[in-house]
Amino acid sequence: MKKICHYISEYMGVLVLLSALAAMFFPQWLATIPTKTINYMLGVVMFGMGLTLNLKDFEVVFSHPKDVFIGCLAQFTIMPLLAWVLSRLFGLDAALALGVVLVGCCPGGTASNVITYLAKGDLALSVGMTGVSTLLAPLLTPLLTWMLAGHQINVNMLSMFLSILWVVIVPIALGLIIKRLAPRFTDEAVDYLPAFSSLAIAAIVAIVIAASAEKLMVGGWLIILVVMLHNLFGLALGYSLGKVLRLPLPKRKAISIEVGMQNSGLASSLATMHFAAYPMATIPGAIFSVWHNLSGAVIARIYARMKDSQA
Repeated sequence: MKKICHYISEYMGVLVLLSALAAMFFPQWLATIPTKTINYMLGVVMFGMGLTLNLKDFEVVFSHPKDVFIGCLAQFTIMPLLAWVLSRLFGLDAALALGVVLVGCCPGGTASNVITYLAKGDLALSVGMTGVSTLLAPLLTPLLTWMLAGHQINVNMLSMFLSILWVVIVPIALGLIIKRLAPRFTDEAVDYLPAFSSLAIAAIVAIVIAASAEKLMVGGWLIILVVMLHNLFGLALGYSLGKVLRLPLPKRKAISIEVGMQNSGLASSLATMHFAAYPMATIPGAIFSVWHNLSGAVIARIYARMKDSQA
């Protein structure tokens, strides 16, 4: 069983891609699943994240606060602004622009830690940035979404704040509590958690894409291009910032990956909960979930081969 789970988590990008393609060409398979199921699945992923976190993971916040501050500042400036610029540049309609902005305003994704490890980056910094950006998300994600998309669509910041608390922060807190109260159970469960998270993310992507498969088949190439550019520019700018600040190569890798890889499942969940009148707003998050796992695997290989003399 552990071996199967290992393969599921190792080939998460392929699994998510296959789920997206199946949902695109056979949407009727998922037509009966309500989109609110996304929220529960994301809660499972966040609960798993809580089970894997340790207080030691946050030591970097106190031992190297400057690095974490730089990374989180980059996270919540580069990606939101990129989202806004790309949406305007490509003339996206209000719903798709909102979806891209939501992705940009979300915290770092849970897969970024794995990619940073494979890339031989600073794993402690990556985990610290993911944790801090996730804790900041209830405040910053609604605020930034309102600032960048509120002129086109009504954004209820309080409602989004409460949603992120319930879907992200509460499950993580429960995971931390259970880890504290039942360490033996947690130690045994940790081997299976990456696989369950991978399956949950694949299911989220499939449900979202199936709900808008027809529209995607007609004009989906533009939003795919925008999502790809959003991710790639995020990776590049995150790395460039680290280079300008003369940070060591492992830290540059970590910041690059943390900035470029978003919690896109949260973006789709928020779009489903708060912008039901704009169903296409869920699509950028789903596409981002597919793409950033594929690009992450490639960038991990590139970064792993880099040496200070090449950087």
